[in-house]
Amino acid sequence: MPAVSDTSPVLGLAVIGHLDLLQEQFDEIFIPQTVLEELKVDSSFKGASEIRQALGKSWLKVKAIQNKPLAQSLLLDLHQGEAEAITLAIDLGINLLVMDEKIGRERAKDLGLKTVGMLGVLLNAKKHGRIKSLKDAMTALRDEIGFFISEDLYRRFLAQAGE
Repeated sequence: MPAVSDTSPVLGLAVIGHLDLLQEQFDEIFIPQTVLEELKVDSSFKGASEIRQALGKSWLKVKAIQNKPLAQSLLLDLHQGEAEAITLAIDLGINLLVMDEKIGRERAKDLGLKTVGMLGVLLNAKKHGRIKSLKDAMTALRDEIGFFISEDLYRRFLAQAGE
């Protein structure tokens, strides 16, 4: 089942060496042009080469948004990448959005989309034996990219993972 992603899940998973989990769980991931620009794939930052490889293998695909008025209206609450990711999902008729930002997820749900974040992707991978430690992955997200995980959420995910 394909999904559309915002910037942070692609970047975060690439930086910690788990970008492949997106392909395993969703087959294809679509991103809008703005997300591609935010990923800065031409740079030498950690994770950029993994993102370039995913684009080259064509499971990470860039698509232009069509419903510009929708994207424009979403900009009242969201950053451009988030607004365009939601718009792209609706344009493509894909009902699953990979996004971490709370307000973006709320807007997506208001529009009938299902959402999952990086932690959900990692938890699913742990449950299917694709990663050894959810705790290590979450710690890497915190340390490598400064990804905020509240203590309550951290504990809940560890409990769900049986760690």
